[in-house]
Amino acid sequence: MPNELTEQSIQQALASFTIPGKTDNLMAGGQVSGIVIKDGHVGFTIEIAPADKDQADAIRTAAEKAVRALDGVLSATAMMTAHQAGPQTPAEAAGNAARPTLQPARHLVAVASGKGGVGKSTTAINLALAAAATGLSVGILDADIYGPSLPRLIGQNRKPQTNGNKIIPIEAWGLQTMSIGYLVAEDAPTIWRGPMVMSALEQMLRDVAWDNLDLLVIDMPPGTGDAQLTLSQRAALSGAVIVSTPQDLALIDARKGLNMFHKVNVPVLGIIENMSHFICPDCGSRHDVFGHGGAAAEAARIGAPFLGEIPLEMAIRSTSDAGTPVVASAPDGPHAAYYKVIAENMLTQLHAASAEASPPNIVID
Repeated sequence: MPNELTEQSIQQALASFTIPGKTDNLMAGGQVSGIVIKDGHVGFTIEIAPADKDQADAIRTAAEKAVRALDGVLSATAMMTAHQAGPQTPAEAAGNAARPTLQPARHLVAVASGKGGVGKSTTAINLALAAAATGLSVGILDADIYGPSLPRLIGQNRKPQTNGNKIIPIEAWGLQTMSIGYLVAEDAPTIWRGPMVMSALEQMLRDVAWDNLDLLVIDMPPGTGDAQLTLSQRAALSGAVIVSTPQDLALIDARKGLNMFHKVNVPVLGIIENMSHFICPDCGSRHDVFGHGGAAAEAARIGAPFLGEIPLEMAIRSTSDAGTPVVASAPDGPHAAYYKVIAENMLTQLHAASAEASPPNIVID
């Protein structure tokens, strides 16, 4: 009977590897963290010094090989992060500034919110599906490292394969999808520091084999922290969409998100009011549970487009929980129609923003 696969056994395997030129092994040097084990699939993070970045691929390969040698391991995935300690030299700062912007699709659109609990992820997946229904090739990236929800929303949670160099996105409902949730257990906390989170986000943009995408929808984590700043600065965002509920408290936080995108020069394509109202299924009366019209008023106040409103509907919630998003499971229904209208409005704003950003076509006779 094979030995039980534990975090300790993973640590022992990684303790057998020492970076060339170093004296301590990976474990003794405190370079390994975030070990997760799920049905024989193992994931972990290795932090290396910036000076060792040229050895990153060799270190990753050797560490994954050491872990795969353990009984019960079906696959091993290491995420690399190079932590910059202390002030940067002018040469290091110039090197980081010169890093190419990541653009795995023709257009990247961030779906963001100032706070959690406003239905951002449900909105993101249904917007992606509605955009795909127009004939576009669409992907969705779950950028919430601490609370990934995409595996539940699409009804799949399995280990992605690789083609030797890159991770192959998981296909679901006609979308190319990627989430850190595919690599960790659903109930396992991701206890990573900021540099590890930023490295993971960059890898999901750079090291995933996104295939000829017209649009990549990025489901942003809530708030305005390291992850949001990294994506805004490293990804070639074509625009951002803000999701909010109508009440003042949510709108206060939504303004923070709007201001963040303005500061990093990312166009705001518009605001969506989610949970806008509730129609009683028994009597047909309308109830503005969280108020109504706050997001539209905020959009008008700041001069941003108002993309539309989505009601508080049991069918939207239940299909999301079941992994059958309403735009995919009932594409011709009344609930999917809300998302389709909003997606059309978003794409209109996206095309306008792209045309505005493009240089004029000057013809000389």
